[in-house]
Amino acid sequence: MEKNNTSPTHLLRRLQRICSRSEKCPSDIRRKLAEWGVPTHEADGFLTHLQAQGFVDVARYARAFVRDKHRLEHWGARKIKAALQAKKIPEDTITEALREIDNTQSLHTLIRLLQRKNATLRTTSDIELKIKLWQFALRKGYDAKDIGAAMHAVMPKR
Repeated sequence: MEKNNTSPTHLLRRLQRICSRSEKCPSDIRRKLAEWGVPTHEADGFLTHLQAQGFVDVARYARAFVRDKHRLEHWGARKIKAALQAKKIPEDTITEALREIDNTQSLHTLIRLLQRKNATLRTTSDIELKIKLWQFALRKGYDAKDIGAAMHAVMPKR
């Protein structure tokens, strides 16, 4: 197989293989086609074809993204939502996909994260420790309500 083969059929097969290996969103496909030098107006045709064949499904991608980032990277809903927005996923699709996150499980995950982080921090005061843990949880994408609840479980009682 030639590396420089840029016929539409060849490009479509390459895209189908890529999409078969892992979920892709439309912006991922457009970026890949731009890397290959395919004009934007042609990229839309490829994308339409992949969506019609079921290789690209925005809702399926969003659900998989939410599951993976929450379970594997331990991201909170806010960080996941921002990442999906950056990929130009529609807001209603994001909202629906975020329902995959179990709030109780998310809180337990946050508590475990904060406990692990707490064990690695060397601070001189409780207030400094609390600030560092809050900042860590905010960077992970958790909201203030969940962080507050998790902090009660993690911070030493004095």
